[in-house]
This record gives sequence, C-alpha cells and structure tokens, in this order.
Amino acid sequence: MTEQDNPPSAMAYGAALQGLGINIIVRDIDRAHFFVTEILSAETRFRTDKFAAMRLCGDDFMLHVDDTYRNNPLIGSLTADSPRGVGVELRAYAVNPDQAEARARALGFTVLAGSMDKPHGMRECMILDDDGYVWIPSLPQSG
Repeated sequence: MTEQDNPPSAMAYGAALQGLGINIIVRDIDRAHFFVTEILSAETRFRTDKFAAMRLCGDDFMLHVDDTYRNNPLIGSLTADSPRGVGVELRAYAVNPDQAEARARALGFTVLAGSMDKPHGMRECMILDDDGYVWIPSLPQSG
C-alpha cells in the first residue's frame, strides 16, 4: 500500500512538517499537478481534488487550490487575471534543464529563457507555469 492509497490525515501531515515549507496556491490543481510532474518530474506523495503533497529533488512542497486559501488574510491578492509568484523563483537543482525545456515547449508552456550555462556554474532555464510561477530547473555545468 502506498502513501497515495493511504494518505495521512491533515492533522498528521501538518504535525510532521519541518524546515522550510513551500505552499503554492494554484487556480487549477490538475494543471498545476500536470506541470510539476510532466515538466519537472516531481513525485506525488498524495493528492486530492484541492491539494497535492509533492516531492522534488528530495524536498517536499504543496499545491493548494484557491478556495483552500479562503480564510487566509492574503486571499484578496488572488485575482483571476493576476500573475502569481512575482519576484519568487522556484529552483529545482536536480532537474535537467534541457529535458524540462523540451517537455515544456512540446506541451505548450512558456519558456522565458532557454537552457544556458550561467556564470554561477549552473545550466538552467526558466519556465512559466499556468499560474505565473517561474520554475528554474538546473544542474551543475559539466566540464
């Protein structure tokens, strides 16, 4: 039996969280889940129709749909037409940027910057998801 087949309760999951948490508020859980699994090869720990617990590069993060945010003081910042995540880069340091870029282009996602070697020693690209978050898959440069 997998964690997806027998997910923990919300109380148990919340009590187990540690370190830095990343919670991404999305308009459509299916599209967001599709992006992180198909473009970035994230692993699904478990998911519902409004929430997904994900793992990428050995770290956990969460996807929540807008209406799960309804009692949060920041709910007013979530409008239908505004991009989200402005000023935040979601960096995946163990995802091949060339492969992620090719998958993104093939599936119609916006590639803001194609894969390139950067002065800080990483090869990376920048991909925009449907909610306006910038994802940067990257690997150390070879050679």
